[in-house]
Amino acid sequence: MTDAAPQPVFLKDYTPFGFLVDQVELNFHLQPTATRVRAKIAFRPNPAARDRRFFLHGEDLTLISAAIDGSPVTPEITPEGLSCPVPEAPFVWEAEVEIAPAENTALEGLYMSNGMYCTQCEAEGFRKITFYPDRPDVMAPFRVRVDCDLPVLLSNGNPVAQGAGWAEWNDPWPKPSYLFALVAGELVATSDRFTTSEGREVALNVWVRPADQGKADYALDSLIRSMKWDEEVYGRAYDLDVFNIVAVDDFNMGAMENKGLNVFNSRYVLASPETATDRDYENIERIIAHEYFHNWTGDRITCRDWFQLSLKEGLTVFRDSQFSADMRSAAVKRIEDVMTLRARQFREDNGPLAHPVRPESYTEINNFYTATVYEKGAEVIGMLRRLVGPEGYARALDLYFARHDGQACTIEDWLQVFEEATGRDLTQFKRWYSQAGTPRVKVTEDFKDGTYTLHLEQKTPPTPGQGEKQPQVIPLALGLLSPNGDEVLPTTVIELTEARQDAVFEGLGAKPVPSLLRGFSAPVILERDSAPEERAFLLAHDTDPFNKWEAGRSLAREVLIAMVTEDAAPAPAWLDALAAVVRHEALDPAFRALALRLPGEDELAEALAERGTVPDPLAIHAARERAKTAVARHLDPLWPGLYAQMDCPGPYSPGAADAGRRALRLAALGYMARLDGGARAQAHFAAADNMTDEIGALSVLLETGGADEALDRFARRWGHDRLVMDKWFGLQATLAAPERAVAVTRALTEHPQFTWKNPNRFRAVIGGFSANAAGFHDASGAGYDLVADWLIRLDAVNPQTAARMSTAFETWARYDAGRREKAQAALERIAAREGLSRDMGEMVDRLLAAGRIAA
Repeated sequence: MTDAAPQPVFLKDYTPFGFLVDQVELNFHLQPTATRVRAKIAFRPNPAARDRRFFLHGEDLTLISAAIDGSPVTPEITPEGLSCPVPEAPFVWEAEVEIAPAENTALEGLYMSNGMYCTQCEAEGFRKITFYPDRPDVMAPFRVRVDCDLPVLLSNGNPVAQGAGWAEWNDPWPKPSYLFALVAGELVATSDRFTTSEGREVALNVWVRPADQGKADYALDSLIRSMKWDEEVYGRAYDLDVFNIVAVDDFNMGAMENKGLNVFNSRYVLASPETATDRDYENIERIIAHEYFHNWTGDRITCRDWFQLSLKEGLTVFRDSQFSADMRSAAVKRIEDVMTLRARQFREDNGPLAHPVRPESYTEINNFYTATVYEKGAEVIGMLRRLVGPEGYARALDLYFARHDGQACTIEDWLQVFEEATGRDLTQFKRWYSQAGTPRVKVTEDFKDGTYTLHLEQKTPPTPGQGEKQPQVIPLALGLLSPNGDEVLPTTVIELTEARQDAVFEGLGAKPVPSLLRGFSAPVILERDSAPEERAFLLAHDTDPFNKWEAGRSLAREVLIAMVTEDAAPAPAWLDALAAVVRHEALDPAFRALALRLPGEDELAEALAERGTVPDPLAIHAARERAKTAVARHLDPLWPGLYAQMDCPGPYSPGAADAGRRALRLAALGYMARLDGGARAQAHFAAADNMTDEIGALSVLLETGGADEALDRFARRWGHDRLVMDKWFGLQATLAAPERAVAVTRALTEHPQFTWKNPNRFRAVIGGFSANAAGFHDASGAGYDLVADWLIRLDAVNPQTAARMSTAFETWARYDAGRREKAQAALERIAAREGLSRDMGEMVDRLLAAGRIAA
């Protein structure tokens, strides 16, 4: 571990910085190992601050000179920054530092990616560029000059001057340092123009390496659609003369919303039908939108401190979900969002990494870029909109933008505008931000003399650092169906606010079938005993698309659990219900494809653990394989016709309609391969003219056997394309048979193209293997040791990515004693590593706490 334990930061200790910043001027003279950064910053005392100590953050900086109002000073320097006596009046701070971007493998601050200079400053990377109050509540306009012999020199804001080997940029909008950006490199642009609703002409550019030219069209189209949508739905127009996006190969995150200069992981920009899947196109559309929407919800209005991170991230995830729902299928988008929430955030809420949407403390802020802050934070916004209605939500957002433009805000500021705009008291609702854990809503019922009563009970289990929880406001959307399938009560929202509460419905001619939590109206776990026949009924008759899917999903989960625990055969009712869905041609093909997807191995392990059964990863894997084969056989007569019907003739289109057809066709192909030995999958792979079909067929062959020749052919064809090869690496690690998974993954790490310092490649292999539940949780402990070895190695060069990948161990304590012992030993080996980063140290400490909780 590190020599001195890092001290946590507490929300309750927040105080404003002692000085305001009126202007920042930066001059960069770029050199790979000796970049010089000159800063000129105008400070003045902050009348709202009690503490006037002058401290500037700074890490890994060599100070060349410093001056105040032109007079040299000698500040006191520590590994965290510098301090210095300053006047009790406005003054100008000047400093020159030297940094080495080529040696910055952590990919925070200013670093190099294959000859390109780029920055990543969120959350605390700017302190690795120059000495500065690197905190989100210090906002200032920036003017930047870049001196470099590379042809493209970019920074935030508008270009104001340029010449041979230099360029100047000015961002007139005050921003915190985490939104600073700089890029310099050999780049080419795909360009267009956009006229805002306010009449501003905006130049749009998506910058890529010359070899990637021609792969940015969809990203640019997504940007234009995002700009139009934000004007039409939220009334937000863009506010600069240029909007630049840059694709970067080495990037810890998906993308970054720096004001006017969004820096993106290349995988979320570059696309062509031959190299990108339907899912890639969908992610590009979504993430381009997300980062653009940050221009108002994150840039123009930012966070007072990092505890308020969900104020920008949860809100912007909700906005990008709305956008994607409008661009594609709203029902399918909602189902996929819930699947992601349950797979990532529910797991987080139910383990050692649980924390509130707004934490009370942190040791390393990079570790709180989590599903709770993002996805659960978005669900909280969705609940708020459901409670106040679309019109109330619109009034509150208008007030929020008008009141807080140019400010660094808090969750309290956000909720206050809703209270003022709608008249609602949100005191109890605020608990969604302060209480960790996923609420359980238990439902029982009775029916007598035409009166149907639902007895509702809510309870949130204890989580690390939080014991008993108070009742929360839970909007429970429900409908009632008659025994013949007619809807006798359309969707109605019950506000559950008490620990126990009843909902009464009168005047019914027969006992209804309830459709509960429609649209997944709250991020809760619903507990209600229901017969398989009722779930099959809802799958057939429910008018709510989410609950129709949910009925099939829960039915499949119960069937699989019985197969694991009782060695039962797949229930005929479930198989018949799936057949009915496949035959239902009026249903969206994308919906039908989702209905055919079985619950994942981790989802089943979680369900077993919730019931007090220690999950066996191998038994779960075997049960899913048997279930897939049973589905294949039961629906055998349907597959050939479905496969042919879902063909997409003509040129490839990434739109929702064709993407849904391809998804259903590939689902049929996967089931057919279990019966024909993969012959049709081999033919599909050979004939594929787009990456969705090519990688889809390859996945089928990996699952059912006979993929060696296809893997070799794929690698020969695409070995030159780094993003396509990420798919090749990731598929093998994820889909390897349990008994071979460790060996396959170890071989992949020895492959010449396993460039492990690249976050995308590392995530593809080690992250892919970690998602291979039966392989990772191999009883020998070899999977734990493999991942631990690589986390230790990566932590030395890129602590942020290594710490995020450590969540592979999030569920270790739910397994049997033998696996727990081996997983704990692997975690303790990481913890004992000399020089362990603060990022990894915090994560491993929290993960090891799971063993103490289990004990």
